[in-house]
Amino acid sequence: MDELKVNWFSELNNLWPGQCMSLEVEEVLFHEKSRFQDVLVFKSKTYGNVLVLDGVIQCTERDEFSYQEAITHIPLFSHPNPRKVLVIGGGDGGVVREVLKHSCVESVTHCEIDQVVIEVSKKFLPTMSNCFNDPRVIQHIGDGVAFMEKHTNEFDVIITDSSDPEGPAEMLFEKPYYELMSKALRPGGVICAQGECVWLHLKLICKVKAFCESIFPSVAYAYSTMPTYPSGQIGYMLCSTSKEIEFSNPCRVITDEEVQSMSLRYYNYDVHKAAFILPQFAKRALETNCAESSGTYLANQGSDYED
Repeated sequence: MDELKVNWFSELNNLWPGQCMSLEVEEVLFHEKSRFQDVLVFKSKTYGNVLVLDGVIQCTERDEFSYQEAITHIPLFSHPNPRKVLVIGGGDGGVVREVLKHSCVESVTHCEIDQVVIEVSKKFLPTMSNCFNDPRVIQHIGDGVAFMEKHTNEFDVIITDSSDPEGPAEMLFEKPYYELMSKALRPGGVICAQGECVWLHLKLICKVKAFCESIFPSVAYAYSTMPTYPSGQIGYMLCSTSKEIEFSNPCRVITDEEVQSMSLRYYNYDVHKAAFILPQFAKRALETNCAESSGTYLANQGSDYED
């Protein structure tokens, strides 16, 4: 617990050298090592309860809705009729909660490798995890990759709510994993995966987008703002087996009335479209899938995960 000093948690990590997010701690609620990772939950002074895995903030009660709504509703509203959804990761339950807000969804299969994350979320993050009791949810404790190897041509939407590419999540940022997701999709299916931050990981994003374009006819990168994630921004890699999908123009348009009835606090139609409008340095890099073409100081920094 080196990150906990003088009642402050500081997110020190080589994945974002020279910077960190800090939160004042009121009480440590849970801390132990599971089979897979270090799991910490603390009550913060201003962000509510906070879930931390291997020293990296996963969610806080104050701002979790931004990430959960974006990673869920951007892909689901990009599909004409998502009935069967697969969620990989996301043991806190936030993504499953948002998926269930779509009345057209008949079932949500949730694969989480770490049972401890689910249990601490049920205890300390109930507004996110209470969705696990919904009869439409099928929960599988185990490796999502192994699960998909046994399930082909089955899902309309697959959402990968992963942590950063270290430890158990590392392989979720590689080409074989995206190829596996493409095989698990029904015709016209959509995937959305946590896609890292353009301020920190532009080279990695370009690499992932490049190999996605060799697998899927439709690929796009979107982002949302997130105060407690590194640099305040997080991205999403979206792909579809249908060349007709244009992610920036959702095929199902949410109304203002639906925004209210679904209790949304971040996502709406305008936010969906704006999520694909990137700052010029990122736009230029992703047009060529080459971070160096952005012509910025960012392209030369050593904070990416690959050489």
